[in-house]
Amino acid sequence: MGTKDSPGEKPDAAVVRDALGVGVAVGLSGFAFGVTAAGGGLTVAQTCVLSLLVFTGASQFALVGALAAGGNPFTAAAGAFFLGVRNAFYGLRLSQLLALPRVVRPFAAQWVIDETTAVALAQPTRRAVRIGFTVTGASLYALWNVTTLLGALGAEAIGDTDTWGLDAAGPAVFLALLAPMLKGTVERTVAALAVVLGLGLLPVLPAGTPVLVAALAAPAVLWARGRRGGEDAR
Repeated sequence: MGTKDSPGEKPDAAVVRDALGVGVAVGLSGFAFGVTAAGGGLTVAQTCVLSLLVFTGASQFALVGALAAGGNPFTAAAGAFFLGVRNAFYGLRLSQLLALPRVVRPFAAQWVIDETTAVALAQPTRRAVRIGFTVTGASLYALWNVTTLLGALGAEAIGDTDTWGLDAAGPAVFLALLAPMLKGTVERTVAALAVVLGLGLLPVLPAGTPVLVAALAAPAVLWARGRRGGEDAR
C-alpha cells in the first residue's frame, strides 16, 4: 500500500476510492444510453455490442441520437467517429504516463476515455496513475455494459431519462475532476476559450467537430502567451 511519508505519494486506498467513485457514478449513465438506443430503434443485441466495442459514451449517444432523428447511418457514424477522435490524443499522453508493456497496450486502449484520462492525470506518481486508470476503466466498463443491457431491456419501464438526470452524470463527474486543475490563468483561459468554441460552433458544425475545434484552445492560448512574452522581452 502507498504511504504518506512522501508528499509526492498518494495512498493506494485513496486512489482506488476516487477511481471507483468515478466508475460507479458514470457507469450508471449506461441506463440512459440503453434507453436511448432502444428508443431509437436499435435491438438489445445491437445496443449491447455498441457498448462492448465502442465504449465511449459521447460517441455512442451521438450515433444513436442521429439515427433516432432519421439521419443517414454513414453520417451518424462519421459524427460519432469525429467525436471519438479525442481519445487518440488522450492515448498519446497516457502512453507516457502508464508506460505499459507492449502486449498490454491494445487492451488498455479500449479504456482510454474521458474519465480514465481525468483520473490518471490527477495522480502524482506512475503507480497511482496505473491504479487509477485500471480501477476506473474496469469498474466503468463493467457497470456501463450491465446498465446498458438493463436500460435496453427496461426502456419502457424507465421512461424519460431526463427525469432521472442520468445523461448528466458523466459530464458532471468529468467537470468535477477537471475543476481542481484550473489553478492558473493559462489553464482558466484555455478552459474558457474551449467552452466558447465548443458551444459557439455547436449549431453550425457536424456532431463531434466542435469538440475537436475546441481542442485548439490550448495551442492558441500558449502561442498568444509566448508571443506576448517575446514582445515584453524586447
